[in-house]
Amino acid sequence: MTGTHDRPAPTASPGAAVPDRPVVALLGTGTMGAPMARRIAGAGLPLRVWNRTAERARPLADVAEVLDDPAAAVRGADVVVTMLFDADAVLDAVAAAAPAPGTAWLQTSTVGVDGAGRTVALARERGLVLVDAPVLGTRQPAEQGALTALASGPDEARARVRPVLDAVAQRTLWVGPAGAGSRLKLAVNAWVLTTVQGVAESLALAEGLGVEPALVLEALRGGALDSPYVQSKGAAMLGAAFDPAFPLRGAAKDAALLAAAGGAAGLDLRLAPALEAAFARALADGHGDLDMAATYLSARRAP
Repeated sequence: MTGTHDRPAPTASPGAAVPDRPVVALLGTGTMGAPMARRIAGAGLPLRVWNRTAERARPLADVAEVLDDPAAAVRGADVVVTMLFDADAVLDAVAAAAPAPGTAWLQTSTVGVDGAGRTVALARERGLVLVDAPVLGTRQPAEQGALTALASGPDEARARVRPVLDAVAQRTLWVGPAGAGSRLKLAVNAWVLTTVQGVAESLALAEGLGVEPALVLEALRGGALDSPYVQSKGAAMLGAAFDPAFPLRGAAKDAALLAAAGGAAGLDLRLAPALEAAFARALADGHGDLDMAATYLSARRAP
């Protein structure tokens, strides 16, 4: 069953009693996980957090119980949320945490087709109720609770995870059984990464041809080919504003996942391998901890 729901207007202030307040354990408090944690706590949901690098979780002590052991974080939790770098990190964390059978597992990381299959298998093995729900958006939308969740899983799990999804996402799209969300995320990421790399190469080409690169954005502005994302990423590239809204290291991982998915599906995709190579090059150039817009720096240099 598919469908959407938009987040209702908040009905309670942070910390106030609200109906059906599930106890939430969030595993992973990095670029995306930390702002998601604040949104969950701000919705009045009891929250515990854990991160592999414990120091990254400490700043959340004002809104959540910070724990050094994933098993302690999930003990007694109604919903376990994972927001970690890749499938291996997700699976290792959940295996170590060992949530009780019947616990709802809201998996929001980008793990690819194979990774999604592995999460389904682990959930079945451990008796967990898996909702595979990777999110669209970067740090700022996460801070604003304006992500889009591509949710997939059993219909009966929707009510259990809805308070958490409503806290972090302005829109939830339900797309089928667990694993469908991860497959859709790859298809959407193909467009996102194509846009970022396309803007980077357009600006680099303009510069190489002796044209002011900012004129590319001005030529697109307000037309059918324009978008807020094109303008924001283009401005970041030209302004060397590479504070990571989404790290290039993650973009390189996602590009590899979508290229692998296309190959496994037997498709003759041409952009996917090129995107994988472009972001791998930028990663090799040392830009992994910068925003993915830093692929522009590699596009500007000679091979």
